[in-house]
Amino acid sequence: MKKNKLINLILSGVACLFIATSCDVDPTFYSQVVPDTFYTSQDAVWERFNRPFTHWRWYVGSNSDRWALQEIGTDEFCLPTRGSDWYDGARYQKVHHHEYTEDMAFVEAGWYGFAMGVALAWDALEDLENVDFNKLGFVEGTQESMLNQQRTLVASLYLDGLDLFGGVPLYTTTQSEIKGRSTDLETFNFIDSLLDIAIPNLPLKETLGAMENGSISRATGAALKARLYFNAKSYIGKEMYTETAAICQDIIDGKYGKYALDTDWTNIFGFNNETCPEIIWSVPSQNAKLETDGMYWSWMVPYNYKNYLGGLDDSGSNNGIGLVPSLDPTGKKYAYKLGGAYSKFNDKDIRKQPYVYEGSGKYRGMFIVGQLINPDHPEWTCTGSREYQGKVLTVVDQVAYFAKVGSSQYPTLESLPSTVATAEENSCVRVTKRSPRPNQDEKNRKFDPDVPIIRLAEIYYMLAECKMRAGDKDGAAALINTVRKRYFTNGADPDPVTAANLDKYRMLDEWQLEFLAEGRRRTDLVRWDAYVTEDWWDHKATNDKNLNRFPVHYSIIGANNLLEQNPGYGSNK
Repeated sequence: MKKNKLINLILSGVACLFIATSCDVDPTFYSQVVPDTFYTSQDAVWERFNRPFTHWRWYVGSNSDRWALQEIGTDEFCLPTRGSDWYDGARYQKVHHHEYTEDMAFVEAGWYGFAMGVALAWDALEDLENVDFNKLGFVEGTQESMLNQQRTLVASLYLDGLDLFGGVPLYTTTQSEIKGRSTDLETFNFIDSLLDIAIPNLPLKETLGAMENGSISRATGAALKARLYFNAKSYIGKEMYTETAAICQDIIDGKYGKYALDTDWTNIFGFNNETCPEIIWSVPSQNAKLETDGMYWSWMVPYNYKNYLGGLDDSGSNNGIGLVPSLDPTGKKYAYKLGGAYSKFNDKDIRKQPYVYEGSGKYRGMFIVGQLINPDHPEWTCTGSREYQGKVLTVVDQVAYFAKVGSSQYPTLESLPSTVATAEENSCVRVTKRSPRPNQDEKNRKFDPDVPIIRLAEIYYMLAECKMRAGDKDGAAALINTVRKRYFTNGADPDPVTAANLDKYRMLDEWQLEFLAEGRRRTDLVRWDAYVTEDWWDHKATNDKNLNRFPVHYSIIGANNLLEQNPGYGSNK
């Protein structure tokens, strides 16, 4: 089959989208196979359609780099140095302090992730355009649906590129010559135009609770357009909250398909969540078939946490990432307006419990916190491997060298430092939200939860913020409270949002509480001009707006001499 320029350029550049023009980029034809002779069955066509989605599944469902770009370096999560663990040249400490440089590997991977996805989607679209769908017996409209799903996938990937880096090279074919970066506005408008074409031609979800399989529905396209407009001020300096509100209201009213808020939050992230009526777009996962971890398990949980689950075999527990702490070493709550997510969950919130798998796909709690003795099986305990080796581990909402208290260096709690460089193995509350695990006796369900990417609650919150910004705080509060009530027994919320308490910080808190760990925190902070202007635990505001975007990795610029570095980095400092 043909090997096109765009794919050639990406693969030759290894971790960047395009290579220098001095390289030979002429396509190599390995045979005379063309769509008419290769795509001789419906299965072959579906395989071709799904290839870009395989990359997308990795990029948004399993890729730690994309998640880290959105979460590490915010007031939500940190990856502290735990004794001798996780120093790694202080790179995670640098991220926490917004000391971004163009040689950081996760920045390189962030660019590669969206760019490779774009190339694969256009490649698939070009092949599918030339297939005779009628000859293969496809239902009428299948080709149109497939092509517009690929366009929407491109739009979603370019939206990531715009969000992370600003304007990017824009392509509509795999046969294009190398390009430089388009402007922010050009990139914004291009994404918008793709969605305008695709949305009316995407499949409509007509049955509430119908199974989600990772394909793109009409509501997905509409939600992506709402996201684009919602953050327009950050992207192009223009507020588009009125336009966002109109789209969100239409989604809620069912114009783009049938969806509903789920009354049980564990259904959204649980073992059978493919039929959750709230999910608009998700990454499919199934044990031993389409396993998607969401990276949370391997990076977050303590080394021996498998024993808390009755010995579930899971060797990928790396005891790294945790929530930014709420409390100082003495137990006093920090006064920062941002950060300390765990303490912001009301004590009556049913999510604010230690995670426990109850069996048959049911579980409770969202956090790994406190003394790790399974309350349903007291013989199942998680013990320490470092400072607390052999002892039952107690995970705390703090960061400090508690094991060293009483030494000459740290005689009292008050003498302990609390920084991203001074953690222990028990430091920081962990989150199991998007990667619940079964106990050992049901180990075959380990990867069954799908990873939600867009859900109806986000539409409610976008509309709420738009109303708030328009002066309708009562309307905003009502929308948020509609979602909040499911987290309290009989819907009795002890701290509902009101017109009186809804301000910038309460809105940011509500976004954090509802979407904790879902890979969006940086975007929300940037939209509220808080990412570089606010302090939180061990993080001082830089007040450098250039840091609202990441640098383009030096290898990417080195491979394509038409690319320019973002302001504030490299030669643009």
